[in-house]
Amino acid sequence: MADVRTYALIYVVLLALGTGKFAFFEFFTYEIALAATIVLAVAKILLIAGYYQHLIEEPRSITYMMGMAVFMVFLLTVAAGYSIQ
Repeated sequence: MADVRTYALIYVVLLALGTGKFAFFEFFTYEIALAATIVLAVAKILLIAGYYQHLIEEPRSITYMMGMAVFMVFLLTVAAGYSIQ
């Protein structure tokens, strides 16, 4: 299990990533800011899942299973969006 210093560092990084989203929309065009926000969101998801949900300490098979579940949710979301149109 990670120590308090690691959790504090991850918290600061998450705070910086959240601030970065605001900065992108202030200083860049909408398209660039949206793409950068998606990249930052993926980075935040990986940090939260890895450290706060302790997936970094789990066997790789569980991590792959979680990744597959996220991919399936993505596919269902795309299919639902396609059926609405």
